[in-house]
Amino acid sequence: MEYNQNHVLVAGFAQFPKGTPIFELYKVLGCILIIDKENDVIEDATFTFLADTTRNFISSIVKGKCIKNGIDDVIKEVEIRFIVPGQRAVVQSIIAAYERYCDYKSRHFLREGKTDIS
Repeated sequence: MEYNQNHVLVAGFAQFPKGTPIFELYKVLGCILIIDKENDVIEDATFTFLADTTRNFISSIVKGKCIKNGIDDVIKEVEIRFIVPGQRAVVQSIIAAYERYCDYKSRHFLREGKTDIS
């Protein structure tokens, strides 16, 4: 995929649950989202997982989702379809990336003197 000026990359991180094998390997999970800031659609996503299958599966859940009205629908789908011991860390990393994106949009629009960030 090619990216352009409308795309921004945001990242969020969360700690895996202590006592799980994945915590012993990684400790922290990263969620990296590339979002089209013009339409608030997640164009690409990756997660710092060992197995390609796991990374590809969770990425497929979030890719293409519009987050203009929030992230709740994405989180619900992750909770329904991604049943692993580190599920909560995945959810938290997505929320952290989304919050970073919202902060960016707020700052970006304030600099431009706009009053509505939608």
